[in-house]
Amino acid sequence: MAIKITEECINCGACEPECPNNAIYEGGVEWAITDGTSVKGEYTMMDGSMMDVNQRNPPISVDIYYIVPDKCTECQGFHEEPQCAAVCPVDCCVPDEMYRETVEELLAKKDRLHL
Repeated sequence: MAIKITEECINCGACEPECPNNAIYEGGVEWAITDGTSVKGEYTMMDGSMMDVNQRNPPISVDIYYIVPDKCTECQGFHEEPQCAAVCPVDCCVPDEMYRETVEELLAKKDRLHL
């Protein structure tokens, strides 16, 4: 499953540079699938919809850092554990129960993001 950042976030920013998928954004910042990935054209989102990878999307959170679930692979294929959780000083990077994925699904997502 994807990782989420809870409201306990202190906005330290330690997590953002650790994400190999560029899935973490500062609160209030727009996001796109193409940010930090090699995807071109259209991308199939987890809900089955299609999105242009360059489309700028509204922030998921305005006040705290946030993780885009469609880009989060829990660092599968990169590291042994989610790096955001490993570096978070207040333990606010936790599994997101809304997005349950197997290791195989996470690795397939990694492969789609980094062709």
